[in-house]
Amino acid sequence: MKRVLLLLSTLFVLLLTLSALSLKSDHTSIFSIDSLRTIYARPSSLWPKPTIDKGVIYEELGMLPPSPIDVRNDSIQTIVKLGKTLFFDRRLSGSDQISCSTCHVPSLNWTDGLKVSIGHGSAQNTRNSPSIENVWFYKSLFWDGRAKNLEEQAQIPLTSEIEMHQDMKVLPKKLGEIKGYKKLFKKAFGDDKVTKERIFGSLALFQKTVTSAKTPFDRFLEGDHKSLTDQQLHGLHLFRTKARCMNCHHGPLFTDNDFHNLGLANYGKANQDLGLYNATKNPKDSGKFKTPGLRNVMKTGPWFHDGSVKTVDSLMDLYNMGMLVPAYTLAQMDDPLLPQNDRLLRGIRLSRTEIKALVSFLEAISVEPIKVKQPILPKH
Repeated sequence: MKRVLLLLSTLFVLLLTLSALSLKSDHTSIFSIDSLRTIYARPSSLWPKPTIDKGVIYEELGMLPPSPIDVRNDSIQTIVKLGKTLFFDRRLSGSDQISCSTCHVPSLNWTDGLKVSIGHGSAQNTRNSPSIENVWFYKSLFWDGRAKNLEEQAQIPLTSEIEMHQDMKVLPKKLGEIKGYKKLFKKAFGDDKVTKERIFGSLALFQKTVTSAKTPFDRFLEGDHKSLTDQQLHGLHLFRTKARCMNCHHGPLFTDNDFHNLGLANYGKANQDLGLYNATKNPKDSGKFKTPGLRNVMKTGPWFHDGSVKTVDSLMDLYNMGMLVPAYTLAQMDDPLLPQNDRLLRGIRLSRTEIKALVSFLEAISVEPIKVKQPILPKH
């Protein structure tokens, strides 16, 4: 009997120890909501240290940065106006059916809400349309980083056979025959000459003015500490700690401006997409895709480069389990292009309550888009 009591006593102590360890490993269990509100009311430099993996260089979360373009400058304003007009004009496409705004709709936070973007004619696009909010921030553009600046980014869809299908030898002449455009080009550049360089430059400058709106999280950082609910505050803390989100989503725009492999390249299948490798031809880049910023993430689904995730519940479940690890054949295992899941991917094992809190914080960094008045398009 004494042995049984000793065994039960030992087991009880063990359970208490495991419970305590669990509480210590759960970063939200050691703080009450009131204490979290007190802690996060302090300057961000005094916030709890985030959970960051070894080797990851991060920037603390911060206020929404402004566009680097000063539209109050008259000379810049005229180029921006031209770029905005071009952005909404379907005549930039070879079929006169697709404009830049077809895939980047202002009222949809500059996405299109589709799994993958529509293509030219019967052509089938294979990638989801990313938002161009705050696009000035990125070091490279597109899911695979194949454009190094916004001028290149403007050119690629215009000339793509599956997107706008335009011949850049034809477009300048086509626009030059429209009296309204000749006036816009003259105001912007001093003469009415229409060139592809001016077209790309104007589109690029306009896109640099596209920013997201201030969120409840921004107001919190400004000192309105009631702008986040208790659940959203809980989610903020989880985002920075237990959920490990800041390994890839950090800084004011919630992105590391880098590329990662999430196991979604569909290697060996008909819809295979090797991402960054397509641009660099470096086998180490196989299956990597750009880290999107998370501002307005709750407004810009479906998610991932192929739009394969339609609900936030599915999104959270994938990250909670550490994403999917595809099964490969022995022959595929020897392929140098076999995508390798990123080392940062690990199951975070949040409870359902914690997942709801994390989603609630994502809602606190997601707001309705800034209203944009569409330009009156020039006529012949």
